[in-house]
Amino acid sequence: MINCKGDLIDFATPKVMGILNITPDSFYDGGRYASHKLIITQVEKMLNDGATFIDIGGYSSRPGAKHISTSEELERVLPIVELIIKHFPDCYISIDTFRSEVAKACITAGACMINDISAASMDEHMLPTVAALQVPYIMMHMQGTPQTMQLNPEYDNIVTDVIYYFSKKIAEARTLGINDLIIDPGFGFGKTIAHNYTMLKHLDLFLNLDVPVLAGLSRKSMIYKVLETNPEEALNGTTALHMTALLKGAHILRAHDVKEAVECVTLFKQMNI
Repeated sequence: MINCKGDLIDFATPKVMGILNITPDSFYDGGRYASHKLIITQVEKMLNDGATFIDIGGYSSRPGAKHISTSEELERVLPIVELIIKHFPDCYISIDTFRSEVAKACITAGACMINDISAASMDEHMLPTVAALQVPYIMMHMQGTPQTMQLNPEYDNIVTDVIYYFSKKIAEARTLGINDLIIDPGFGFGKTIAHNYTMLKHLDLFLNLDVPVLAGLSRKSMIYKVLETNPEEALNGTTALHMTALLKGAHILRAHDVKEAVECVTLFKQMNI
């Protein structure tokens, strides 16, 4: 259970986080939402389809993505946070950033959650900022940076290495007084296809960290490379892995296709009545 805007979000029923990338170069939807009208239409659709959270990102984290400045990231995301809050004031917005300055500005503008691909390893001010803001914080595991992460990822044991990483990060956050933590194992971020599937197979072990687990699998290369297709043709594979993640205990599905992800949750609930 986490606190968003004073509301308690209960993960007894898994939730879906809809992805809204305000970037020209994201691997699947880059450049797709280039106008305010398209953004509002997409957010409305995701909310109507059952998204609990809308995750807004202005810095592409695909492998080899171009680095942009803090000011450019702010110019991309801050007006969109303000736009969405204006049209959907009760919306739970997550800001997908590793920069504390961007996070603070977006929370001030109405977002209520921070989603950090670096788990504060790329900005030393991030954890103190989260502690001061007292908002839920998603910490993801990534080996390297978006520019280097897929060059040659290596682990002694992918599952135990990532769990140990999170145990240290959680302890650091708790020491600062951060209450609402969520972990994201980081599928596709500094991992081979074999690493990704080993992690998914043992996702239930991450529950031992006693915080909610987010699964970010939507249309990723671990799906379309195995199926020998592309991101556009990876919805069916995404749905298959979403159900696997739910069966392994995932609390949040981060998805481009909210309707299909919510259907997975509905069918998962039916099995557990």
